[in-house]
Amino acid sequence: MKRFLFIFFSTVVIGIIFYLGMKYNVNLKREMATTFNMMPFLISTSIFPVFIGLLLRLPKLIIEIKEKKQWSFDWIKVIIIGIPSLYIAMLPLLSISYGTNLFMSAEFVLSGGTAYTSIAGIIFGYILLDSLKNHNSSTNKVN
Repeated sequence: MKRFLFIFFSTVVIGIIFYLGMKYNVNLKREMATTFNMMPFLISTSIFPVFIGLLLRLPKLIIEIKEKKQWSFDWIKVIIIGIPSLYIAMLPLLSISYGTNLFMSAEFVLSGGTAYTSIAGIIFGYILLDSLKNHNSSTNKVN
């Protein structure tokens, strides 16, 4: 029951943060339309999904931390999945600096939506925390 309540309240908190973040993003989009300053909106659309991905994995990580096991980092998962998803998530910001000369940037800029970058940001945030691997401390302990 304690675990259920922890996961339930974690889900509620993540939902509230998601709602407030999306509301803030809509306000930034409105402000961008009036001031023509794109940077706050682009930063928000690139960074916020990564934060949501981190939040989605955080409750399970907290449960794993309470098990008091030794930790390692899965670099292969970060390199194969994380780096490409980070690149896609940051394409709006990179396109401002480098134009459409970057790999795949023209396709994402011309599509006009933020769905690709949002999904990639969520994947990166989740993979970043999921790459932390715990090992049973009783098998790794030297007596």
